[in-house]
Amino acid sequence: MCGIVAYVGSKEAYPIIIEGLKRLEYRGYDSAGVSILNGTMNTFKCKGKVTDLEQVIVKEKIKGTAGMGHTRWATHGVPNNINAHPHLSGDGNLAIVHNGIIENYGTLRTALEKLGHSFVSDTDTEVLIHLIEEIRNTNDLSLEEATRRALQKVVGAYAIVVLDANDPDKIVGAKKSSPLVFGLGDGEYFLASDASPIVKYTDKVIYLEDEEVITIHRNGDYEIRTIENELTDPEVQQIDLNIEELEKGGYEHYMLKEIYQQPQTIAESMRGRLSADEGWAKLGGMEQHLTRFKNAKRIILTACGTSWHAAMIAEYLFEEFARIPTEVEYASEFRYRNPIITPDDVIIALSQSGETADTLAAVKLAKSKGAFIYGIVNNVGSTIPRTTDSGSYIHAGPEIGVASTKAFTSQLTVLTLMAIILGHLKGKISEGYYRQLLSELESVPSLVAKILAKADQIKYIAGEIRNTSNALYLGRGYNFPVALEGALKLKEISYIHAEGYPAAEMKHGPIALIDMYMPVVVIATNKSAHEKIVSNIQEVKARKGIVVAIVTEGDTRIKEMADFTIEIPYIEEPLSPLLSVIPLQLLSYYIAVMRGCNVDQPRNLAKSVTVE
Repeated sequence: MCGIVAYVGSKEAYPIIIEGLKRLEYRGYDSAGVSILNGTMNTFKCKGKVTDLEQVIVKEKIKGTAGMGHTRWATHGVPNNINAHPHLSGDGNLAIVHNGIIENYGTLRTALEKLGHSFVSDTDTEVLIHLIEEIRNTNDLSLEEATRRALQKVVGAYAIVVLDANDPDKIVGAKKSSPLVFGLGDGEYFLASDASPIVKYTDKVIYLEDEEVITIHRNGDYEIRTIENELTDPEVQQIDLNIEELEKGGYEHYMLKEIYQQPQTIAESMRGRLSADEGWAKLGGMEQHLTRFKNAKRIILTACGTSWHAAMIAEYLFEEFARIPTEVEYASEFRYRNPIITPDDVIIALSQSGETADTLAAVKLAKSKGAFIYGIVNNVGSTIPRTTDSGSYIHAGPEIGVASTKAFTSQLTVLTLMAIILGHLKGKISEGYYRQLLSELESVPSLVAKILAKADQIKYIAGEIRNTSNALYLGRGYNFPVALEGALKLKEISYIHAEGYPAAEMKHGPIALIDMYMPVVVIATNKSAHEKIVSNIQEVKARKGIVVAIVTEGDTRIKEMADFTIEIPYIEEPLSPLLSVIPLQLLSYYIAVMRGCNVDQPRNLAKSVTVE
């Protein structure tokens, strides 16, 4: 979950590395540091964000055309100056940055201490650089060979970059279960956690595979070997990423930009995949495996966080449209509970980053059982799409705000398409309803734009409830997972305790919390359960709760009962989550801003969870 960037070339390394760290800061922002080679190892680091690091270095004259940087999400050791990366070897000649967790670091540390090594930090990373130093000095090895042998002794996940003060023309990197990308520029070369620090300089990259070690020389020579010392011949790929996509584009926050991008990103996730006028829908990744989908005895969706909420909605969609039994699993639980998986199962893995550690582990487990694995991912070239049997990219573009918004609706769009395609293929939905669904799905981007036009009204409601300490979100059917997602967004970025519940479950516990200070956000667009939702709202009002209701345009009945209402356009109920989630995103955003929270970088969170 940390961010790594390294550079060797003809330019000054420090400005390139600092700029790269700012682009990677969504991966962690507890502390930051750099090491620049210029005859010696010049290392600077501090607790806080990259801008804090810049203030530490502002009076220093850093020169050097090779170096690396790191922005941290703390795992081992609290965020402070000492635990910040880079970490140095005992003699100070070697430096390392690391994303991941070395699980056996305690055993390795004890063994190294017996050999005379002493440590200044609480991190597993410092243990690794001392291990590389010990192996190198004992056996008189090259840096890359010592790194390769050290990694053979490591249990856990890592993406690392290692520098040697005595060899400023070489960078060594390696990865296992954490991403690392090699960028090939014009006389300059990069390693980074993803392509965002690289795209300004080159569009040519190599995505390292697990247990590969790369050695990069200033002259452009490079070599990639496995930790078993087998030479590999990877393909150089071209990335399609525009530098403007990584900027705020005039918005105050990335999150707000990404909320407002949703008319475009939802449209992009459908582009070339359906035509309501012509009456067809297709997904390239599905087309080659339609028989496998049609004959599936069961669909299992596995994901974490916001992606899990999208998967929950998909459970309703697949069962209603395709009549296939569907289950949703937290990836973190699925991988450890010895699940029953058969070759007749289809496993759908969802991950915005394509690097989520638990989801990737769940994919590997299911694959070992012979199931067919389908990935739904945003980040092109990431690990999950390279591991699955097939899949679909959601084409949402870079999502930099830590709290996911546009990726959720794009995931949901693709899942909805899958369910419609499968239902039509199996003859479970009529031709007329199939065309109606396609037509309404095509209309979603314009309907989302209509909701975004109500932002001032939603901002006003946010101002009325921003001082609460707790909130309850209620929904039924397709909108129960939306209630979970709305509550998660509020928790993530405003630090208000919030819970999502099926509306009928309110009477089984949460109703005890309701009083005049408790906002209850009710998603009340369900035509099928409208009377039941009305009853739930009456129960809240009888206890003096504050009701914020998301309703369908023209619903005057609930408008008379609720304290605040936000109207959204009518759409068929299975598609309603694509609309009902939008005001919840805006509500959370405005509440967080009014409370002075950092909405793009909420405390203790990071965008891409690449560690357990």
